[in-house]
Amino acid sequence: MINITLPDNSVRQYPKGTTALQVALSISEGLARNVLAAKVDGVVIDATRPLNNDARLQLLTWNDTEGKAAMWHSSAHLMAEAIEMLYPGVKFGIGPDIENGFYYDMDFGDRTITPEDLPAIEAKMLELARGKHGFDRQEVSKADALDHFTRKNDEYKLELIRDLQDGEITLYHSGNFTDLCRGPHIPDTSPIKAVKLLNIAGAYWRGDEKRKQLTRLYGITFPKQKELDEYMVLLEEAKKRDHRKLGKELELFTFSQKVGSGLPLWLPKGAQLRERLEQFLKNVQRKAGYLPVITPHIGNVELYKTSGHFQKYGKDAFQPINTPIEGEQFMLKPMNCPHHCEIYNSKPRSYKDLPVRFAEFGTVYRYEQSGELHGLTRVRGFTQDDAHLFCRPDQIKDEFKSVIDIVLHIFKILDFKNFTAQISLRDPDNKEKYIGSDENWQKAENAIIEAAAEKGLQTVVEVGEAAFYGPKLDFMVKDALGRKWQLGTIQVDYNLPERFELEYTGSDNQKHRPVMIHRAPFGSMERFVAVLLEHTAGNFPLWLTPDQATILPISEKYLDYAKKVADVLANSEIRALVDERNEKTGKKIRDAELLKIPFMLIVGEKEENSNSVSVRKHGQGDLGTFELPAFIEMVNQEIRTQLD
Repeated sequence: MINITLPDNSVRQYPKGTTALQVALSISEGLARNVLAAKVDGVVIDATRPLNNDARLQLLTWNDTEGKAAMWHSSAHLMAEAIEMLYPGVKFGIGPDIENGFYYDMDFGDRTITPEDLPAIEAKMLELARGKHGFDRQEVSKADALDHFTRKNDEYKLELIRDLQDGEITLYHSGNFTDLCRGPHIPDTSPIKAVKLLNIAGAYWRGDEKRKQLTRLYGITFPKQKELDEYMVLLEEAKKRDHRKLGKELELFTFSQKVGSGLPLWLPKGAQLRERLEQFLKNVQRKAGYLPVITPHIGNVELYKTSGHFQKYGKDAFQPINTPIEGEQFMLKPMNCPHHCEIYNSKPRSYKDLPVRFAEFGTVYRYEQSGELHGLTRVRGFTQDDAHLFCRPDQIKDEFKSVIDIVLHIFKILDFKNFTAQISLRDPDNKEKYIGSDENWQKAENAIIEAAAEKGLQTVVEVGEAAFYGPKLDFMVKDALGRKWQLGTIQVDYNLPERFELEYTGSDNQKHRPVMIHRAPFGSMERFVAVLLEHTAGNFPLWLTPDQATILPISEKYLDYAKKVADVLANSEIRALVDERNEKTGKKIRDAELLKIPFMLIVGEKEENSNSVSVRKHGQGDLGTFELPAFIEMVNQEIRTQLD
């Protein structure tokens, strides 16, 4: 017998070899019908795998993130089986679950898949799902795996197998389809009741632009048609909120192939928006004791070799720039932290000087593959709201907590209410990915875990998601549509101070090594603006929006008064523009609504005679007539409320 501990800490005994699905059945048939996978001692596995030792068990359903992941991973196999039946000879790359759904990269040979082909694939998937085929796991030798996919003439699977170690290879069989896969999978295909294939894209094999481009098919499945219908409505709303669409309509930013892919150009209104965000954070930082610094856009290659960035990312970065001097090379700056280390090193430091907090809105450059570029969320040149704190070991936790306070303040002001703090730790089984000693990693990880607990943050732990130089706390924010974004990040680093030989003189008059905290509450200005744009649907807070009011004279006769109103508002630091077009007032109002300008001020004879404005508010309609001082006070009061 084995002891199985359930989430409520109750313990049940079962015969050795009992599966998680059988445990669920012993509790209730209804629960068993809903089980998609199982978490055993923190590891997600098939619910049909036998349990041979005492374990802590969590039964995963559609309500669990890991349960959805298992279903979507299984759906990728189901799609592959359907496609293999409809298009014999297709070859398969990889087919993982993703945050919302799944995809599979496939080589269709000379065939081209179009949107018109998708309904037939969806119908075949539903037909196969109704067959209630199980997902059977088989451990195989490397030789047998190679033999199987050699007979299928699938060079992509063969390449993947060659990278694996004998003894760690598993196949999954479902219906007439067999795939190389680690799992886990759902018990059978019956929970898949609704299918939608969403998109067709190109994807280079293994992300290498020099390799063949495969067809990537995205899809999503649900246990109920109603849930799929609701998701499709959400998807339509997301299209309306797409930051690329809104950015163009609101004249915030643009891209130019002549400038280069992934290099955004900020238009005047977008630049003003960005400047206000920067000024907001600068004010917060100044009050928290941060010191502004500025560093160049390039640095000597040796700087990044010292930091370790060149060794880790050199192949994926913009390539070095050769100068006229033999052997001298520079790089576009991929990170700000090496430069800040050198600023710290510019003079001797005492324990009394610490902590030192350097802050910079520093632009960095990383060569993202062209297929991964996406509006402002994935670019090649972006500006980080970067800061690096150099402190004594006894100051780490307090400094870390003070940064958490800044992040929480920003989220409150910008109305990001739904977020989780992700503690990203080193993968203990793959330490070669990281730099630094086990001792330093342990101290850094403990500091983050303790600080997050003391601030009462809702946290999840992700092993293997740390930066190469240290663990981090990432803030995962859900927007108005429930989509998750990684925005702010805070990282503890014992390693760069070692590599740059940073020192301070302690109270014992001996040299000591400071600890470094990296932090970027916004993450990057580009990504943050994109997320904020989609979160608000372009309806920015009044203090942030580029144009706070537009003044609409009902005829040319009142244009002078409109300009006078604009001057009065400008003197009160309210951003207003005058719509001088020879258009009807109704059209001007409609256009202002589309541009999401918060206030429309209509002026005519009555308003000119009473030194007032007739006020409409975006999305709300008429507010009535206000004397100018009263309108100014209303605007300022709303801004004060938003920034409080």
